[in-house]
Amino acid sequence: MKTLEDQLSQYAAYHRDRRNILTHFVGIPMIVLAVVVLLARPAFELAGFPVSAATLAVIAATLYYLRLDLRFGLTMGALLVACLAAAQATAVLSTGNWAFVGVGLFVLGWVIQFIGHIFEGRKPAFVDDIMGLVIGPLFVVAELAFLMGLRREVEAVIESRAGPVHAGRMLAK
Repeated sequence: MKTLEDQLSQYAAYHRDRRNILTHFVGIPMIVLAVVVLLARPAFELAGFPVSAATLAVIAATLYYLRLDLRFGLTMGALLVACLAAAQATAVLSTGNWAFVGVGLFVLGWVIQFIGHIFEGRKPAFVDDIMGLVIGPLFVVAELAFLMGLRREVEAVIESRAGPVHAGRMLAK
């Protein structure tokens, strides 16, 4: 299995333009929430908790992220549980409203992503490796950590492999 640095470096190679990274801060959370919302129906109760495909996906993704890195895994797990709570609240809406929220977030999130890749001048990472769809949310969390001055050792490895972030210097490092 690839390491955290392997996965993030491979993904980062497709994301070195700061404007593209900025669009990912918006688009990827929208897409993740959309997927969890759309997987939240149907659900059944188990010990008083709603269980759906979304629940299973959140558990599986969190376990994978924890396998890659404890600190990032705990952060991703907390964020995914928050998405699951929002999704469960959305799942009780009428079918039309539930679908509007899920599909609307999904489409808008991808539009934002593709705008970012216009800045980048490169196709999205998942086109070459489907795991990019799983690593994308982790990349956003990692980039946020880097902006906050955290996990500099991971950032250094990624930049040594993928190169520095460039262009559109919208955010200071």
